[in-house]
Amino acid sequence: MRRVSEPEILFEVRGRLGLVTLNRPQALNALTFAMVRELDAGLRRWASDPAIAAVAIRGQGGRAFCAGGDIRAIYDLAREGRAHEAVAFWRTEYGLNALIHDYPKPYVALIEGIVMGGGVGVSILGSHRVVAGKVTFAMPEVGIGFYPDVGATYFLPRLPRRAGLWLALTGARIGAADCLALGLATHHVPAAEFDTVIAALADGAAVDRVLAGLTADAGPAPVAVHLAAIERLFAGDSVEAILAALDAEAKGGAAAEFAATAAAAIRTKSPTSLKIAFAQMRRGADLDFRAAMRTEFRLASRILDRPDMIEGVRAVVVDKDNAPRWRPDTLAAVDDATVTAMFAPLGERELTFA
Repeated sequence: MRRVSEPEILFEVRGRLGLVTLNRPQALNALTFAMVRELDAGLRRWASDPAIAAVAIRGQGGRAFCAGGDIRAIYDLAREGRAHEAVAFWRTEYGLNALIHDYPKPYVALIEGIVMGGGVGVSILGSHRVVAGKVTFAMPEVGIGFYPDVGATYFLPRLPRRAGLWLALTGARIGAADCLALGLATHHVPAAEFDTVIAALADGAAVDRVLAGLTADAGPAPVAVHLAAIERLFAGDSVEAILAALDAEAKGGAAAEFAATAAAAIRTKSPTSLKIAFAQMRRGADLDFRAAMRTEFRLASRILDRPDMIEGVRAVVVDKDNAPRWRPDTLAAVDDATVTAMFAPLGERELTFA
């Protein structure tokens, strides 16, 4: 049993390896504000330490690598009139995401179980993304009135055949083989071999050689049979156009079942968040990573001015009735000018990078 006094995040030096363990298994290793600050500081120390050749990060407990950020804490801050503290958290988190993306040493994420939201930002952005056999990846933010963040503005538009837009709008969950097929993961190594990876890296072995020697076949990727349909059905110039294409396909097209499932999923999401996410994916395709993170911070700075995130977290996390009352509650009622304004520069409050 985990003791109350046990740290939420562990840092160990094992030989040439800096090892991070996310240590909140009872909360699926969700990231607290303190964990984000500590991880940022720890990674910066190791980046300049010549004794450290590589960094690895893992989640405690096996059920989850990291299920995301502590959105209940953000909900509580917003309800208490302290939204500025949530925005400060996002500023730190997005700076951490940029640090990981640009890390000067191999950054090896050992991913087992659930990896969503904030957990994606401390894994998928690294140089080596190693998935075990049992992985559940998702970016489900539009289902809580938020938007895909932690670098999703950059990495989702770069997935093949509009798969990133599909993931952003539906919140679809995919497994290890799909992560490999889409390029979200770089290697598949059985979870039982993660300790072998850690030991070899501690001995100073080359990361690519270690992973190549342990890589196993992840099997066929279920998403592969849907990629042509995703590319075709998510080609519309608006969320409404995409839904129309999905509805038409669901009435007897070759991908009827897939289309019906996708359309039904989209219709449960916040209409405002859907339009924000669609605009993100369009803009992000042409942005470099840091510009994408600045874009996300602009959204973060304004998202709690809208009602949907508080309502979405209430419905999914607090009351758990899964019946959010979105405002507005239709795509047609979402003011496009309001969405555009979410992306406006922040002047002196723009995200900067250390």
